[in-house]
Amino acid sequence: MKPRPEPVPGTRAVTSLQNERVKFVRALAMRKTRRETGLFVAEGASILVSARAAGWRPRMLVFLAGSAAGGVHRDLLHWAQKSGAECLEVSEAVLGKLAAKENPQTMLGVFEQQWKPMPEPRLVGNDQVWLALEGIRDPGNLGTIIRTLDAVGASGILLVGACCDPYARESVRATMGSIFNVPLVRTAAEPFGAWAQRWPGDVVGTHLAASEDFRAAPYREPILMLMGSEGPGLTDRLAQVCSRLVRIPMAGRLDSLNLAVATALMLYEVRRPRLHL
Repeated sequence: MKPRPEPVPGTRAVTSLQNERVKFVRALAMRKTRRETGLFVAEGASILVSARAAGWRPRMLVFLAGSAAGGVHRDLLHWAQKSGAECLEVSEAVLGKLAAKENPQTMLGVFEQQWKPMPEPRLVGNDQVWLALEGIRDPGNLGTIIRTLDAVGASGILLVGACCDPYARESVRATMGSIFNVPLVRTAAEPFGAWAQRWPGDVVGTHLAASEDFRAAPYREPILMLMGSEGPGLTDRLAQVCSRLVRIPMAGRLDSLNLAVATALMLYEVRRPRLHL
């Protein structure tokens, strides 16, 4: 039998699946626990590098025994230790219960969720684009949208009504680290509608009944963009808040696109004047 390696100084070796800290991290896979604790899990060294670059500090770092001897994993461990995080060096069996089943990583971090207040409309700069998502249900779509918003340099996302959790594992993974860069706001439909009416620029919504091509619209900055949920699209209540309704033309037999794809097209169009190679 191979001798068990000595734990890295300043870390705690964990090999039991019944360990309370292991159970706690596993429980963060449930939305109820994330809501109660205000914590979430981010998995993979590349995502943790993004967290470090964005100034976030982990509450806990879990890594496979022997994987932090050098390179980026060692640097991330030192970052976590300097941040005062609890650092657990775990066995393969333990990591197998904590990491995703597909393409599992050897390091994960536990972080505090960050929620921002709604921006004051009169203080929003002309160069800003905010995205409001009404009732989005697919965490993979939401994570992809967060990543796209980061790519175009937009300002943040407002989650309106009953939305999926952006801090769910599937969503965090799909962001590829952008979860640490994009401000997130939660709001109900009624206060959002009242707030949107004070928006100083265009409030743009995509709608199947619209007659204006999204590529030809003369958008007035700053822009608040509204996208509806997968399937139903924008509700009439929020469509009425919009100063401009546009549509993405399609020549095939389908009448709708995947929400993340449609949102990406819209974001790149409204940000086109400010995007340069």
